[in-house]
Amino acid sequence: MRAFIAGATGQLGRELVRLLGERVVFAGGSRELDVRDGDAVARIIRGTRPNVVFNASAFNDVDGAETSPHEAFAVNSCGPLHLARAAAENGALFVHVSTDYVFDGNADSPYTEDDTPHPISVYGATKLAGEQLVEQIECPSLIVRTSGLFGAGGSRIKGGSFVDRVLAKARTGKPLMVVGDQVFSPTYAPDLAAALLGLIQKSARGLFHVSNGGAISWHGLAVAALEQAGLKVEVKQIRTLDLGARARRPAHSVLSKERFTGLGIAPLRSWRDALEEYMVVLGARPSVEA
Repeated sequence: MRAFIAGATGQLGRELVRLLGERVVFAGGSRELDVRDGDAVARIIRGTRPNVVFNASAFNDVDGAETSPHEAFAVNSCGPLHLARAAAENGALFVHVSTDYVFDGNADSPYTEDDTPHPISVYGATKLAGEQLVEQIECPSLIVRTSGLFGAGGSRIKGGSFVDRVLAKARTGKPLMVVGDQVFSPTYAPDLAAALLGLIQKSARGLFHVSNGGAISWHGLAVAALEQAGLKVEVKQIRTLDLGARARRPAHSVLSKERFTGLGIAPLRSWRDALEEYMVVLGARPSVEA
């Protein structure tokens, strides 16, 4: 494999770089590769001659997308189009990562790949447009929707992944307020990266949902992270409406992974087990003597 990784400085991109090692022919963040610039994308992909192009880049400021829709569209919709088109021109497989936010969250069971998307935010709409534009390109492709990604190298704009932010706030000793009416499946970046490679090894094409096992609210995830880190801080449960966020979020966006496991790939471990590993990586788990 000759792998090209856009968005290589983010949580997922870093893990892809780590897993692929010497097979990476290009790995860059927004400074090295502006996915909004179709000519630049085409030139760099042509020069590096990959046979797999990964898109781990995204405008993932969900609230910011409401006030900067054109920028969100440029990155989340036009970016994948440029990458897919360049991949097609060079005979490469295109692997694009999308989100559970393409759904409205009104379902009472896990969303399948056959369910009709209905985004309720600008962010979700731009990510869905990205999927649709990729599907229009005559290029072998994988589109993988995931949810609640956490891991090392989280968004600089957000101040790290959700787990990182929870731990940082808890260490100030002040109570936390976290929404409890949004249920999803947290996904550990290293597990998602491995799953993408597993799909490639199975010669999979098309749309797949991938996340860690189980489901929880953001409040529940915060409580679990603090418990595993041995931090005793009050976490107040609030409603999404109380948060006053600009963008709407789906109330229930758990994804069905049956199509993924139907290929004979082992399901990802539970989000709780993945979180425990991440706590070890962060050095946040208390020692036996503590």
